Amino acid sequence: MIKREEIIPVGKFQKTHALKGELNLILEIDPDYFLEGNPLIIDVDSILVPFYVTSIRPKGSTSYLVKLEGVNDETTASAFVNKEVYMLIKDADEWLEEDPEDVNFFIGFKVIDAATNQEIGDIEDVDDTTENVLFILRTADDEIVYLPANQDFVDEINEEGKFIRMNLPEGLIDLNK
Repeated sequence: MIKREEIIPVGKFQKTHALKGELNLILEIDPDYFLEGNPLIIDVDSILVPFYVTSIRPKGSTSYLVKLEGVNDETTASAFVNKEVYMLIKDADEWLEEDPEDVNFFIGFKVIDAATNQEIGDIEDVDDTTENVLFILRTADDEIVYLPANQDFVDEINEEGKFIRMNLPEGLIDLNK
Protein backbone atom coordinates (compact mmCIF):
# COMPACT_ATOMS: atom_id res chain seq x y z
CA MET A 1 0.00 0.00 0.00
CA ILE A 2 1.34 3.44 -0.97
CA LYS A 3 1.31 6.08 1.78
CA ARG A 4 0.90 9.86 1.32
CA GLU A 5 4.31 10.54 2.82
CA GLU A 6 5.92 8.40 0.08
CA ILE A 7 4.74 10.53 -2.86
CA ILE A 8 5.13 13.99 -4.39
CA PRO A 9 2.99 15.70 -7.03
CA VAL A 10 4.53 15.85 -10.53
CA GLY A 11 1.61 16.77 -12.76
CA LYS A 12 -2.08 17.00 -13.38
CA PHE A 13 -4.50 15.59 -15.93
CA GLN A 14 -6.28 18.34 -17.83
CA LYS A 15 -8.81 16.69 -20.13
CA THR A 16 -9.48 13.66 -22.27
CA HIS A 17 -8.18 13.47 -25.82
CA ALA A 18 -10.06 11.65 -28.60
CA LEU A 19 -12.14 8.55 -28.00
CA LYS A 20 -9.61 5.83 -27.12
CA GLY A 21 -8.86 6.89 -23.54
CA GLU A 22 -5.92 9.25 -23.98
CA LEU A 23 -5.51 12.07 -21.47
CA ASN A 24 -3.78 15.44 -21.68
CA LEU A 25 -1.22 15.56 -18.85
CA ILE A 26 0.78 18.59 -17.68
CA LEU A 27 3.99 17.06 -16.37
CA GLU A 28 6.92 18.43 -14.35
CA ILE A 29 9.29 15.48 -14.82
CA ASP A 30 10.94 13.62 -17.68
CA PRO A 31 8.20 11.45 -19.27
CA ASP A 32 10.70 8.59 -19.66
CA TYR A 33 10.14 7.93 -15.94
CA PHE A 34 6.81 6.33 -16.83
CA LEU A 35 8.06 4.57 -19.97
CA GLU A 36 10.65 2.73 -17.88
CA GLY A 37 7.86 0.96 -16.01
CA ASN A 38 7.52 3.29 -13.05
CA PRO A 39 3.98 3.90 -11.84
CA LEU A 40 1.99 7.07 -12.16
CA ILE A 41 0.13 7.36 -8.85
CA ILE A 42 -3.38 8.76 -8.64
CA ASP A 43 -5.70 9.32 -5.69
CA VAL A 44 -8.84 7.28 -6.41
CA ASP A 45 -11.44 7.68 -3.65
CA SER A 46 -8.70 8.45 -1.07
CA ILE A 47 -6.67 5.38 -2.07
CA LEU A 48 -3.32 5.94 -3.82
CA VAL A 49 -3.43 3.69 -6.87
CA PRO A 50 -0.49 3.00 -9.21
CA PHE A 51 -1.24 3.13 -12.94
CA TYR A 52 1.13 2.26 -15.76
CA VAL A 53 1.60 4.26 -18.93
CA THR A 54 1.36 2.33 -22.21
CA SER A 55 2.18 5.36 -24.37
CA ILE A 56 3.13 8.99 -23.93
CA ARG A 57 3.76 11.60 -26.62
CA PRO A 58 4.53 15.30 -26.39
CA LYS A 59 1.86 17.88 -27.11
CA GLY A 60 3.83 20.96 -25.98
CA SER A 61 6.81 21.73 -23.79
CA THR A 62 5.22 20.34 -20.60
CA SER A 63 2.03 18.82 -21.99
CA TYR A 64 1.74 15.16 -23.03
CA LEU A 65 -0.91 12.84 -24.38
CA VAL A 66 -0.91 9.77 -22.14
CA LYS A 67 -2.52 6.36 -22.50
CA LEU A 68 -2.92 4.39 -19.27
CA GLU A 69 -3.06 0.62 -19.07
CA GLY A 70 -6.71 -0.47 -18.81
CA VAL A 71 -8.15 2.91 -19.84
CA ASN A 72 -9.53 2.34 -23.33
CA ASP A 73 -12.38 4.79 -23.79
CA GLU A 74 -13.30 8.40 -23.18
CA THR A 75 -15.78 7.57 -20.41
CA THR A 76 -13.18 5.73 -18.32
CA ALA A 77 -10.57 8.42 -19.03
CA SER A 78 -12.92 11.22 -17.94
CA ALA A 79 -12.70 9.94 -14.35
CA PHE A 80 -9.06 11.16 -14.31
CA VAL A 81 -9.75 14.73 -15.50
CA ASN A 82 -8.36 17.36 -13.06
CA LYS A 83 -6.64 14.70 -10.91
CA GLU A 84 -3.13 15.25 -9.57
CA VAL A 85 -0.44 12.81 -10.66
CA TYR A 86 2.21 11.67 -8.17
CA MET A 87 5.49 9.80 -8.18
CA LEU A 88 7.40 8.02 -5.43
CA ILE A 89 9.72 10.32 -3.46
CA LYS A 90 12.43 7.65 -3.54
CA ASP A 91 12.68 8.20 -7.32
CA ALA A 92 12.57 12.01 -7.20
CA ASP A 93 16.29 12.81 -7.19
CA GLU A 94 16.90 10.82 -10.34
CA TRP A 95 13.90 12.06 -12.33
CA LEU A 96 13.01 15.59 -11.27
CA GLU A 97 14.56 18.30 -13.40
CA GLU A 98 17.52 19.96 -11.68
CA ASP A 99 16.37 23.56 -11.96
CA PRO A 100 13.23 23.89 -14.04
CA GLU A 101 13.03 27.50 -15.21
CA ASP A 102 9.61 28.90 -15.95
CA VAL A 103 10.30 30.83 -19.15
CA ASN A 104 7.30 33.09 -18.48
CA PHE A 105 9.51 34.64 -15.79
CA PHE A 106 11.39 36.42 -18.61
CA ILE A 107 8.37 38.39 -19.88
CA GLY A 108 9.38 42.04 -19.63
CA PHE A 109 13.12 41.36 -20.00
CA LYS A 110 15.12 43.09 -22.74
CA VAL A 111 17.10 40.91 -25.14
CA ILE A 112 20.53 42.19 -26.18
CA ASP A 113 22.52 40.79 -29.11
CA ALA A 114 25.92 39.82 -27.67
CA ALA A 115 27.70 40.29 -31.02
CA THR A 116 26.60 43.91 -31.54
CA ASN A 117 25.70 44.82 -27.94
CA GLN A 118 22.46 46.26 -29.39
CA GLU A 119 19.01 45.78 -27.92
CA ILE A 120 16.82 43.51 -30.06
CA GLY A 121 13.58 44.10 -28.17
CA ASP A 122 11.47 43.37 -25.09
CA ILE A 123 10.04 39.92 -24.40
CA GLU A 124 6.25 40.37 -24.59
CA ASP A 125 5.23 36.73 -24.46
CA VAL A 126 6.46 33.15 -24.58
CA ASP A 127 5.18 30.55 -27.03
CA ASP A 128 5.52 27.15 -25.35
CA THR A 129 2.90 25.35 -27.43
CA THR A 130 5.58 23.40 -29.28
CA GLU A 131 8.69 21.54 -28.16
CA ASN A 132 10.84 24.52 -29.22
CA VAL A 133 9.90 27.34 -26.86
CA LEU A 134 10.06 30.82 -28.40
CA PHE A 135 10.48 34.29 -26.91
CA ILE A 136 8.15 36.77 -28.63
CA LEU A 137 9.86 40.17 -28.72
CA ARG A 138 8.65 43.61 -29.74
CA THR A 139 11.39 45.77 -31.27
CA ALA A 140 11.77 49.55 -31.00
CA ASP A 141 10.29 49.68 -34.55
CA ASP A 142 7.15 47.92 -33.23
CA GLU A 143 7.98 44.69 -35.12
CA ILE A 144 7.50 41.22 -33.67
CA VAL A 145 10.57 38.96 -33.52
CA TYR A 146 10.59 35.29 -32.55
CA LEU A 147 13.71 33.90 -30.90
CA PRO A 148 14.33 30.39 -29.58
CA ALA A 149 14.39 30.33 -25.79
CA ASN A 150 17.40 28.05 -25.98
CA GLN A 151 19.98 28.17 -23.20
CA ASP A 152 22.73 27.45 -25.77
CA PHE A 153 22.22 31.00 -27.12
CA VAL A 154 22.21 32.70 -23.71
CA ASP A 155 25.45 34.38 -22.61
CA GLU A 156 24.06 36.21 -19.59
CA ILE A 157 20.84 36.56 -17.62
CA ASN A 158 20.72 39.66 -15.45
CA GLU A 159 17.66 39.46 -13.21
CA GLU A 160 18.37 42.78 -11.50
CA GLY A 161 18.77 44.67 -14.79
CA LYS A 162 16.00 42.56 -16.40
CA PHE A 163 17.93 41.67 -19.55
CA ILE A 164 19.21 38.61 -21.38
CA ARG A 165 22.35 38.80 -23.50
CA MET A 166 22.07 36.28 -26.35
CA ASN A 167 24.69 35.08 -28.80
CA LEU A 168 22.45 34.32 -31.78
CA PRO A 169 23.37 32.56 -35.01
CA GLU A 170 24.02 34.99 -37.86
CA GLY A 171 20.87 35.79 -39.85
CA LEU A 172 18.43 34.43 -37.22
CA ILE A 173 16.78 37.80 -36.61
CA ASP A 174 16.43 38.36 -40.38
CA LEU A 175 14.30 35.20 -40.59
CA ASN A 176 11.54 37.16 -38.86
CA LYS A 177 11.30 39.71 -41.68
